[in-house]
Amino acid sequence: MQKEFPEAEVFEIKKKELKNPIIFAGFVGAGLVGPVAINHIIDKLEMEQIAVMRSKYLPPSTVFMNGRLRHPFRFYSNPDGTICAIICEITLRMEGLYCLVASILDWAAEKGSKEIVILDGVASTEHDDKAYCAAEEDLVRTMADKDINMIPQGFITGMPGGILNECLVREIQGLTLLAKANKTSPDSAAAATLIEALNRFYEMDIDTTKLKEEGDRINSEFSELSQKYVEHREEIAGMYM
Repeated sequence: MQKEFPEAEVFEIKKKELKNPIIFAGFVGAGLVGPVAINHIIDKLEMEQIAVMRSKYLPPSTVFMNGRLRHPFRFYSNPDGTICAIICEITLRMEGLYCLVASILDWAAEKGSKEIVILDGVASTEHDDKAYCAAEEDLVRTMADKDINMIPQGFITGMPGGILNECLVREIQGLTLLAKANKTSPDSAAAATLIEALNRFYEMDIDTTKLKEEGDRINSEFSELSQKYVEHREEIAGMYM
């Protein structure tokens, strides 16, 4: 008998012992900063895919990269099981968003995670080489010491906003690191700025040289996804005019 497609579930494709991991997450946003940065982190930390998100609310799309098929909403772990990464390479609609958010945070809690960090871009005409943060008050002060600036006010919407809202009522710390990014095309410089902020705050050592030098390649690889994001934003803006 055919099972009904799930509202949302993190479907594990590989058993991996996780040790209260910190989770870094990237979703489609301005300059595709989240997916570009997370892809680079996955590569540099030699992370392996451990799960995918299954949900009837995901659009029936898949991703080809260099001719290779891959699920658009994936979960990774580093070899030690101390760091996880979540990457989504499709635009998501509002419908079902809370189911996806709850599924991610239920999974994080099950794995003993105490912190989730969302990397994202803020649409701008020009990147200023600065990293910004939005988090609870104590953490914002600590980040300021590492040259990560507080955002005075604003809105964080979509999956990032949903996850951060839910973190406020759960026993998991949520924060977002943001960089000003190109409105219409992938911005690898903004992604590099956020990874360098991670390096400072979490005492990591992720090399961003390749990210800075290969902007044209990254732009080419992610150009179609970037265009879909722009169209998606215009469509949503049209609904509220």
